[in-house]
Amino acid sequence: MVGNTPIPQFAQQGKGEQRMSLEDFTNTVREKVGEDSGLDATIKFAFTDGGILFIDGKSTPNRVSNEDEDAQCTVKVSSEDFGKLLRRELDPMTAFMGGKIKIEGDMGVAMKLGRLFGG
Repeated sequence: MVGNTPIPQFAQQGKGEQRMSLEDFTNTVREKVGEDSGLDATIKFAFTDGGILFIDGKSTPNRVSNEDEDAQCTVKVSSEDFGKLLRRELDPMTAFMGGKIKIEGDMGVAMKLGRLFGG
């Protein structure tokens, strides 16, 4: 549970792959972000199938949580596509152009996401 909210167990991530929970995503992103990601921005991932992943790249050390906080940029994406982004099976720009992710807020911040996804 996150606070009083149960952690969603997301749909199958791909053929023969284990399901990833919001907690799994949070831990993976926390490792990628580290102490100082260089993002210098706040980004929120709002999963279309439930759950929030918030990155505070302005704080020192950087903070990753599941709190629904205000962010400079909000990315709406399914958990399946987010898993593909994390595994580098889906390019962020291709996902955006194909409508798999929707971005609200500062597009300049959205462009920094390549740092998180290995771009």
